[in-house]
Amino acid sequence: MNDRQFPARLAALRRPAAAVAAIGGVILLSGLRIAPARAWADLLLASFAMVCLGLSGIFFVALQYATGAVWSIPLRRVGEALAAVLPVGSLGILAVLLLHPAIYPWYGHSEIVTEGWAGFKHAWLSYPFFLVRAVIYLAAWLGFSSAIRRNSRRQDREGGIELSRKNTRLSVAFMVVFGVTFWLASTDWVMSLEPHWASTIFGIYHFSGMFLSGLATLALLALALRATGPLRHGVSNDQFLDLGRLIVAFATFWAYIWFSQYMLIWYANLTEETSYMVLRTSSGWGSLFVVNLLLNWTLPFLLLLPRANKINPRTLAAASLIVLLGRVCDLYLMIIPPFSAASSRPAIWDFAALSVAAAGLFLVTMRSFFASEPIPVGDPFLSSALKIKK
Repeated sequence: MNDRQFPARLAALRRPAAAVAAIGGVILLSGLRIAPARAWADLLLASFAMVCLGLSGIFFVALQYATGAVWSIPLRRVGEALAAVLPVGSLGILAVLLLHPAIYPWYGHSEIVTEGWAGFKHAWLSYPFFLVRAVIYLAAWLGFSSAIRRNSRRQDREGGIELSRKNTRLSVAFMVVFGVTFWLASTDWVMSLEPHWASTIFGIYHFSGMFLSGLATLALLALALRATGPLRHGVSNDQFLDLGRLIVAFATFWAYIWFSQYMLIWYANLTEETSYMVLRTSSGWGSLFVVNLLLNWTLPFLLLLPRANKINPRTLAAASLIVLLGRVCDLYLMIIPPFSAASSRPAIWDFAALSVAAAGLFLVTMRSFFASEPIPVGDPFLSSALKIKK
């Protein structure tokens, strides 16, 4: 990748992004010594966010293959580029699990798990089994992602429909595996931070937030790449209209799952369930609890409800940025309160971890995007996608 391939406006951001990542990384590393509990939680948050964005990219691509969608073909390379951050997030997850498993209160304290619970939970939260599962999840995701992206880029050289059919079969298999493994991973890595609490819809709640934030990121990347040139002749308002519709749909789906989880816990009013919500609605966390709903649903829903706003670059970009802020807020509320129950005040390690994630996201996705053709020129249905008018 050289500057002739990389548009000047994007090339100008590479050094600042690298500097931000370096500075944030140094601050975060110092935090691992100065305030280990909070800094390791921030690393978990940033790494899980990166994993989710990477998964959202390959899930978007797989969904289009599995459903035979044509409209999204010009956006495929953006989804594949987003999937390129999956290895980076995976390394962060493994670093937390291998170097500081004590972030989980059940680690080394079996009585925390066994008290009032069946033997299954004690076995499930056995550290060796916990670690093996994490490796299986990550290996499965990385394997499917690599295979689908490799076939897609190979099609640029060879053409033909056979590689599309191969990726369709891979995508269907991936979606089945993903459905099970992502549910278990979100339970393992996030819900077990509070092992006495459980929610049966926690996995689908994470999926809704994962895919919503992925759609927002995909929209932002596509807008930037169209404005700077690479997608100027490949992505039109038709694709942005559908992206806007998907963001509205999944913002509403996220709100539905959010309400379902909160309402059932509030209505049942059982001590072992309400503790999770009580912590997040008190001691300063209550304001973030409300902001979370505004950022993930209310504001993007109202902004993108009119048809014209879905194809307005500024409005779509603003709504997408709001959704990404909402995703950060959502993950912050899920991960940080057990480590700072008395105060919701942000720490410098929070900003350091997020700055590394944001800068890394830009650098990795752009490098991946410019390593291939901007649009999948070998796909036999590309011409049909470019003719779609809505």
